Amino acid sequence: MHGFDDLLRDALVLTALLTLPVLLTATAVGATVAVVQAATQVQEQTLTLLPKLLTVGALIVLFGRFGLGLCAQLLYEVVARIPQLVRG
Repeated sequence: MHGFDDLLRDALVLTALLTLPVLLTATAVGATVAVVQAATQVQEQTLTLLPKLLTVGALIVLFGRFGLGLCAQLLYEVVARIPQLVRG
């Protein structure tokens, strides 16, 4: 079970590595838009969604290849460790 625990830990670290920058950026953009909306008293729903959507889309376009490469490495590692996991 030690090998499975290592793979699970690697998968969780990879998930955090891929999601945290996107979530933090979306949160920062959302907070900035909320402050601007509060200051100008313009409460339009598309003004909150559009900047976050564009920012997250740009991050995925810029770093998507890097993320897919990391996912591919993890997949290769999992496939390579299958015999070890089956034997126990």
